[in-house]
Amino acid sequence: MPKVSARRTKRRTPLSPARITDAAVALADRDGIEAVTMRSVALKLRVEAMSLYNHVANKEALLDAMVERVVGDFEWPATDGDWKGELRRRALSAHQVLLTHPWASLLILSRVNIGPAMLGHVDATIGCLRGAGFSWAMTDHAWNAIDNHVHGFTLQKLNFPFESAEYAAVASEYLPMVPAETYPHLNGMTREVAAARHDGVQDFEFGLSLILDGLERQLPRGGRKRT
Repeated sequence: MPKVSARRTKRRTPLSPARITDAAVALADRDGIEAVTMRSVALKLRVEAMSLYNHVANKEALLDAMVERVVGDFEWPATDGDWKGELRRRALSAHQVLLTHPWASLLILSRVNIGPAMLGHVDATIGCLRGAGFSWAMTDHAWNAIDNHVHGFTLQKLNFPFESAEYAAVASEYLPMVPAETYPHLNGMTREVAAARHDGVQDFEFGLSLILDGLERQLPRGGRKRT
């Protein structure tokens, strides 16, 4: 009788678009978006690069799939009810998701994203604003103002050169560079941070509240009139 090998044949998980996208997202999270190539993703999956093309057309399609994967984790606003609360929840969700994928904001902003996750997210946002009573034009302005804050604040937070715990020490170090006789107001603010009377940490929800409160003042009085 033939000998039965004690070593079991290890089954390899078959490739799929989802598995390839997961690997690319993990690679970008670890090494940055510049590290994502068809070859590097294949190496991570321990397959030949050419085998990826049976599931993903090219690198551009892979980048689109990565955007879709990230946006798919954003919470959608309801199209009825408390529009300010819904848009606040939407913005907070997007901000938190983007912080976990530091490469994603720039990729989203630099591409024409037409996958179903992105389109559905945008459509729900437009529906929420229209349901609140905003005109088509104001809905467009509002949606973009909120997203500008989300992406801009996220990018600033991800790329700021100091941790929040370092602000007081850094302010003390930089204080001699902003003498009071030349920069009186900046000197005063820097002293507040250096003395820990103000932490200097910027608040995402502060700016978001200003936007939402400002939008509320743009609604027509006495009802939900839309044009």
